[in-house]
Amino acid sequence: MSKISGLGGRLYRGETSIDFIGRRRRWYSISALFILLSLGALTLQGLHLGIEFKGGSSFTVTKAGASVEDARTAVTSLGIPGESIIQTIGTDKIRIQTGALNTAQNNALQDALAAKFSVSVESIDTQIVGPSWGKEITRKALYGLFGFLICVMLYLAMAFEPKMAIAAIAAVVHDVFITVGIYALVGFDVTPATVIGFLTILGYSLYDTVVVFDKIRENTRTITSSSKSTYSQATNLAVNQTLVRSMNTSLIALLPVGSILFVGAGLLGAGTLKDLSLALFIGLAVGTYSSIFIAPPVLAQLREKEPAMQALAKRVNGRTAPAGVTTPVESVSADRRGPRNQPKRKHRK
Repeated sequence: MSKISGLGGRLYRGETSIDFIGRRRRWYSISALFILLSLGALTLQGLHLGIEFKGGSSFTVTKAGASVEDARTAVTSLGIPGESIIQTIGTDKIRIQTGALNTAQNNALQDALAAKFSVSVESIDTQIVGPSWGKEITRKALYGLFGFLICVMLYLAMAFEPKMAIAAIAAVVHDVFITVGIYALVGFDVTPATVIGFLTILGYSLYDTVVVFDKIRENTRTITSSSKSTYSQATNLAVNQTLVRSMNTSLIALLPVGSILFVGAGLLGAGTLKDLSLALFIGLAVGTYSSIFIAPPVLAQLREKEPAMQALAKRVNGRTAPAGVTTPVESVSADRRGPRNQPKRKHRK
């Protein structure tokens, strides 16, 4: 712990520094790779929408030793149209999801499952969701997402500055796209719990980004009058000063979410926890990455294009000339002073 705190102190004072801004092309390349993988997963596999979004019927059978093969046999014997999703939940439950069924098909499938697993029809948990209700849920989820982004952009533009809002929204879109792509790659169902997880990671990603941006604003408040560092250098210092805090808060957040994902969903078999915790775990990790490696470099690039910041960069670069190189100011001063005259010695007779 002492080594970590010592490193944090050196990073804060600028004694040790990691060049986050100068190596932005490297971070952009890593993000581009994940974006391409996400795009490929969404194009080839797509999202597995749950019945809450596309409508359909869900049957959950509680039976020790129930297998996917037995459930698939029962569904196939009835000739149920469309693709059926069959998965185990824990060690004693199995869930069958189908498309929209009429009353006769629904009753026939319940009877077939009861006969196959030797359980009563009443013990089978059945849920029927109409397509219109699924469309309504999808519409509300999209409204919530876009409304959240608009409100956040307006707040950041008023509390900080418009270019910080643009950089923060770019990082948020980066986080959501990669999270959705990985979700499609894994093949988990998208449920209302997944949407809640997406909205939660948006808030966390912005929280970490706002902490970094607040330090950047503090470091650059009077930057044009000091001429000690460029905007990119001041931004890089701010990221280093908040690095340990960002890593600590992210680790503390990932530990309980990881417990929910691997213990609650993996061992206990809670399907809702699985949908929520996977979105949270991926989003928290990607959000931490973007708040350090994406949002600050994007902000620095936007600000460095301003004439005032370009003039500042010229002044700073002029002051920090390499050793042994005479700057124009020094050469003019030397010419004005002229050669130094040595005092004459008086000889004694």
